[in-house]
Amino acid sequence: MKQIANLLFEAKILKEIPRSGYHFLGVGTESVAEHSFSTAFIGLVMSQMEPEADALKLISMCLIHDLPEARVGDLNAVHKQYVSADEKRALEDAIRGISFGENLQDLMGEYEEGLTKEARLAHDADQLALILELKDLIDIGYHPPNGWIENVISRVRTKTGMQIANAVMETKRDSWWLSAINS
Repeated sequence: MKQIANLLFEAKILKEIPRSGYHFLGVGTESVAEHSFSTAFIGLVMSQMEPEADALKLISMCLIHDLPEARVGDLNAVHKQYVSADEKRALEDAIRGISFGENLQDLMGEYEEGLTKEARLAHDADQLALILELKDLIDIGYHPPNGWIENVISRVRTKTGMQIANAVMETKRDSWWLSAINS
């Protein structure tokens, strides 16, 4: 049980690790855990839109896709030009001694290979979480995200992912609650 407690504390530290790309954007903040929550929730939505996908596998991939960042930090595209993180080793060290550790390792391997429906959807959920953040910033008047968002949208690969991306781009960030108070 001590290894499980350690894993839970390790996952919890993701709440304290900032996503580093926002420094380059010049606006916005988000922790790795906040990003993982958004990614997992998007994965849940996608699993409902694509019922043939294994929902537990998809959501699980979304939850753990950035777990190694508890040990290696959040490296953005510029960092990765100069620094390489051994995320595989970080995950192996995190799950050592855990009875279900191999399951987590298999999920991460499948996610990284990106060959299954669930892995492709999880990758899109990861991009969609960033698209939501960028669109939110655009809607409240920040201009730098305009230079990023098309590049991020271009990384979405599935039909379901593109449908969601298009809907996000066509929807104002506050329309959900404005319609509630205006009805």
